[in-house]
Amino acid sequence: MVELLVVVIIIGIIAAIAIPSLLASRRAANEASAISSLRTIHSAQATYFGTTGNNTNYAADAAALGTAGLIDPNLAAGTKSGYGFTVTTGTSIYCAVAVPSSATTGTNYFGVATNGVIYKGDNTQACAAGVFTNPGTAIQ
Repeated sequence: MVELLVVVIIIGIIAAIAIPSLLASRRAANEASAISSLRTIHSAQATYFGTTGNNTNYAADAAALGTAGLIDPNLAAGTKSGYGFTVTTGTSIYCAVAVPSSATTGTNYFGVATNGVIYKGDNTQACAAGVFTNPGTAIQ
């Protein structure tokens, strides 16, 4: 009985060490996916602008990019890998933001604008009429 108790205690200690690392890895993977998705949105917007937009307009939202066949259906629906995505446009400009759906899926907020620079911040990035009012720090 004592041996069984020792085995259970050892398993508990190993789990206590491993679970936080696994959660941190998952969060990092979700954040990397969010950055990759913003790159995809930027590329899709550039393609849309040059083709469907007749070099004057960007896609109004992610759904329009999905309808044009430029991004996958999950991203077009606005969610992917624990992040929500929003695209807004203005006159010949756009910006897109990625917001974590909870603290367990990610802790950083990301955004991209017409210039293709990806920004990272600790709080929600404001994006209205295709312009950032709180872009955060440029990361790429």
